Amino acid sequence: MFKRLAEAERQAVDAPVRITVDGLDVACRAGDSVAAALFASGRDACRDTVVNEVPRGPYCMMGVCYDCLVTIDGRPNRQACMTQVEQGMNVERQHGAREVR
Repeated sequence: MFKRLAEAERQAVDAPVRITVDGLDVACRAGDSVAAALFASGRDACRDTVVNEVPRGPYCMMGVCYDCLVTIDGRPNRQACMTQVEQGMNVERQHGAREVR
C-alpha cells in the first residue's frame, strides 16, 4: 500500500535508525515519525478500538485523529504521527482499553 520514494529508501538503508516494533527489528530513516516507519515497514494498524477491537491506523498524520496511538518504551497512548523515531525505541501496538496513569 505505502512505499518509500527511492531517495528515502536509500537514506534508510545507508544510515538506518533501528527500532523494535512488536518484537521485530525495523530499519527507519532518521527524522521519520513512528507512523511513517510503521507504514514503511508494511504495517497499517497501530491499535485496536476499545469496544470492538477493530484495527485502526494513522489517518490524518498531523495529530488530530488519535487513530495512531501506540505504546512507546512502555508509555501508552503516544501519537505515532507526532513522535520521531529514536535509535533503540520499542514500539508496541495497543490492544483494548488502556489504564489511566
